[in-house]
Amino acid sequence: MVELDETDLHILQLLTENARRPYNDIAEQVGVSPPTVSDRVERLEELGVIGRFTLDLDRSQISEGVGVLVDLHLRPGTVHDVIDQLAPLESVDHVYATADAHVVARATVDECEIHRILTDTLDLSQVVEYDVRLLIDSVWEPKVRSANADDQTTHDDTAAIPAGGASIEIDGQ
Repeated sequence: MVELDETDLHILQLLTENARRPYNDIAEQVGVSPPTVSDRVERLEELGVIGRFTLDLDRSQISEGVGVLVDLHLRPGTVHDVIDQLAPLESVDHVYATADAHVVARATVDECEIHRILTDTLDLSQVVEYDVRLLIDSVWEPKVRSANADDQTTHDDTAAIPAGGASIEIDGQ
């Protein structure tokens, strides 16, 4: 893990809010000079903390189709192959791999085309099963965690959830 100080974290938070924010504005808010901001951002890029500056597109405004979440349960050892098949697709925005051999993709597609896209794109022998869910809303707001943040999340100050997670039983299940 890369060591970041509060200045780095403050710069990152401001950039997550608006990646086009002028360095002069960032410098003023952080309390450093614009060249310092530039040097810090360049260093964060070199360290791999900042991978790229990109857009948050609303695909519904620029293309036909509906937002879907595709959850693919895969055969062991095939996750990276499936990611390589899905990621280049123009209709796919995000692809995630989970530890339990699932790949989840967010895409914007014509409702009638999703099955064809999957069968034409994927080697279905790698897929155990899949599920396609229609998205009705999506929120993407990256956060920068403070260097002082502790390892627990609390909900209404009554119960702490350990960093590793927790399980609860509801109605015997």
